[in-house]
Amino acid sequence: MEITGHIKSLAAEGQLLAAAAHEAGTDAPVPTCPEWRVRDLLRHTGMVHRWATAFVVEGRTSYHPGGREPDLDGPALIDWFREGHGLLVDALNGAPAGLACWSFLPAPSPLAFWARRQAHETTIHRVDAESARGGRPSPVPSAHAVDGIDELLCGFHARPKSRVRTSAPRSLRVRATDVDACWTVRLSPEPPRAARADGAPEVGPVDCELTASAEDLYLTLWNRLPLAAITVTGDAEPARIWRENSGVTWS
Repeated sequence: MEITGHIKSLAAEGQLLAAAAHEAGTDAPVPTCPEWRVRDLLRHTGMVHRWATAFVVEGRTSYHPGGREPDLDGPALIDWFREGHGLLVDALNGAPAGLACWSFLPAPSPLAFWARRQAHETTIHRVDAESARGGRPSPVPSAHAVDGIDELLCGFHARPKSRVRTSAPRSLRVRATDVDACWTVRLSPEPPRAARADGAPEVGPVDCELTASAEDLYLTLWNRLPLAAITVTGDAEPARIWRENSGVTWS
């Protein structure tokens, strides 16, 4: 996906998140994040949006911690969220292609990093808000889902801080059934190593394979759907290890 595509996704997903939060109410529990209510979701995501905006607008070239979450609730909190989301979209739309600022995952440019990261941050938390509201969730386009799987497997879990480790080498394949996308993830005592091999009918044996639509794989790998939502073949242990250790948390 291109930068413009990520910004469009971010804009749409933030609007869906705010609408779902309004419909659910800020006191509603969030089934996909059992420790949260909608107010916690809005405070966190709104803080992250403002945190990201500061790097883009101010050109911060080193890490700065996130700001404090507001002591707001109800309609005022939803309005605060909408405001911060709009500021982020505007900042990314107005940023120069040569933007220089801090980022924390490999990307073609800092602008590409922040547009991608905030698009997926907002999508996953939109899913959380819609789980609180109930009813049919909004779909995740397959191209967006594939891009998010890439970010998770080849970005987040390539970092030394990934907790997805095994004492002996194991392997996990992630194969989308609706688009040409396939990843092989090598697990070991070191951080996972993921490689993408689209279009290969056979890319070697693995211990475990996960197959489903790109959307269902995306949401399952981000722990927003249960493993039962996809097809797990072979030894299920690598899938269990992923499920129990792959959560990405704010730090």
